[in-house]
Amino acid sequence: MSQEEDREQPSQASFAQAAQIGAYGTSSHRLSIHYHVSLSEPESHLFEVTLQVKGWNPEQRLDLRMPVWTPGSYLVREYARHVQMVAAFADGTPLPCSKQHKNHWQIDPQGQPDITVQYQVFANELTVRTNHLDRSHGYFNGAALFFYIPGYEACPVRVTVVPPRSDWRVTTPLPSAEEANTFEASDFDTLVDSPFEIGLHRVYEFEAAGKRHQFAVWGQGNLLPERVIADMQRVIEVEASLFQGLPYDRYLFLLYLTSQGFGGLEHKFCCSLIYSRFGFHSKDKYDRFIQLVAHEFFHLWNVKRIRPKALEVFDYEQENYTPSLWFSEGTTSFYDLVIPYRAGVYDIGTYLNALSKEISRFLTTPGRKTQPLSESSFDAWIKLYRPDANSPNSQISYYLKGEMVSLLLDLLIRSRHQNRRSLDDVMRQMWHQFGKPEVGFTPEQLQQAIESVAEMDLSNFFERFLHSTEELPFDDYLAPFGLRVQADDDGVPYVGWRAQTEHGREIIKFVEAGSPAQKAGIDAGDELLAIDGLRVSSDQLSDRLRDYQPGDRLEVAIFHQDQLQICCVTLAAPRPSRYQVLPIQQPSPQQAQLFQGWLGVPLAEIM
Repeated sequence: MSQEEDREQPSQASFAQAAQIGAYGTSSHRLSIHYHVSLSEPESHLFEVTLQVKGWNPEQRLDLRMPVWTPGSYLVREYARHVQMVAAFADGTPLPCSKQHKNHWQIDPQGQPDITVQYQVFANELTVRTNHLDRSHGYFNGAALFFYIPGYEACPVRVTVVPPRSDWRVTTPLPSAEEANTFEASDFDTLVDSPFEIGLHRVYEFEAAGKRHQFAVWGQGNLLPERVIADMQRVIEVEASLFQGLPYDRYLFLLYLTSQGFGGLEHKFCCSLIYSRFGFHSKDKYDRFIQLVAHEFFHLWNVKRIRPKALEVFDYEQENYTPSLWFSEGTTSFYDLVIPYRAGVYDIGTYLNALSKEISRFLTTPGRKTQPLSESSFDAWIKLYRPDANSPNSQISYYLKGEMVSLLLDLLIRSRHQNRRSLDDVMRQMWHQFGKPEVGFTPEQLQQAIESVAEMDLSNFFERFLHSTEELPFDDYLAPFGLRVQADDDGVPYVGWRAQTEHGREIIKFVEAGSPAQKAGIDAGDELLAIDGLRVSSDQLSDRLRDYQPGDRLEVAIFHQDQLQICCVTLAAPRPSRYQVLPIQQPSPQQAQLFQGWLGVPLAEIM
């Protein structure tokens, strides 16, 4: 694989050369894989897929498998559950086709080298990791739509899209072939990594850092394309400067505007984003969108090319375990706050406020005391994407704690080297050592890279903050920069529950482990009725509790599994509900100098 910094999608020549892969293992036979995706009845939510396999060994059964997950979203999603009506033919004659496993079909070619497979995929889930088809558009991800042939994942693939109307366009990061609406993927990994949008979406072209970019938008809202594109350009340029160039010639941003959506999925040459359709006028919401852009764009280096060894070669059949998602996702989350600040999208006050909110989220998540960061990464497949009522007690997000640990590492390196080195240098070293050649890194190699930049042994740091549940000492790392974390509470006695109105009822959604509420026998799912004989609603809780003092006993009426119960709750002292990053009193000249070297403005400006 090329190690040059600027790499194009495969050319037609390289496609043809790669296609000379024989069904018998020799170059004299060419295996041709061509998909046709039809959207003939968008209202049905059914993609109609035809797979043409030519040059197959007629003496060998054809195995077809559907991926169970997609890179970037670490959960077995069982995409095969949406597949229906699988049938196989040769010259129009049906071939025996049987299902062998949940995602495995087998076809008997009966001596025929050219096989046609037809199937349908139900698509009515609009997320960045699934498929969606309705009368307004079609969107699909390769892992959720296409079969692969085990052992032939390296074969090139062609995809022809058949829109329902002549005015629908097709947008994808894949390069075009000679045929209309036909595109080429150099292998199955590239096909999985290249989503398609088909419809009447708007496409904007722009340049940034000397490269071509497209911004495709589906849906209506209060988006101002010119403003967003200008800020995208700034983000691209800052990240390109960090990594000393862009590893592509063309990049695509796909944006889906929905009622309440939020999320993104990274790809090598594009990213898919979902955001609230009216989330662009409010400054806080707009800043959050630019952070999402910065996050997914940063992934084109970190995780798409700089990736853990366990993800160097994707196994689409099962979980791909790694303890290093804290770096792939958490470090990316660290940068998605700072990149818009460096790009001038928002000011120092906004950055420190956003950082304070992240620290608050972390320090108010009790699961940080239960689950180590490396375990959080390893358990992503069974925990992060499957939250339940106990999740805040039992787990911590590798996004969030990874972001916090990355902050400490950046501050540690900066203070040790007087801002002449930083986490930026770690990212560049990881890019040159692992990203350009696209070889996976081990946890030990990641630690070695960070240690080489820091010029110190970080074994103790990693043991304390990655492999144990020791509290992160924010003040120790912020103090050299003249900052501290201040805890604030709202003066409300602590109960340890969270309630929410649902269908006119007040439902306990979460009960913290060891809290007064749990000790009184209150569970998540209970219906809250009254406090000391008086009806209460979730939006009144704080005001009602202000009338009491720590140590007071309340009689709380609940329905527990439809049974009326009275629980006695002994209130505890108020707990901090938010944390702020603030300047220390009378910082030294050295602290002020380090702060300015870190964030580029005088410390006095925030005092």
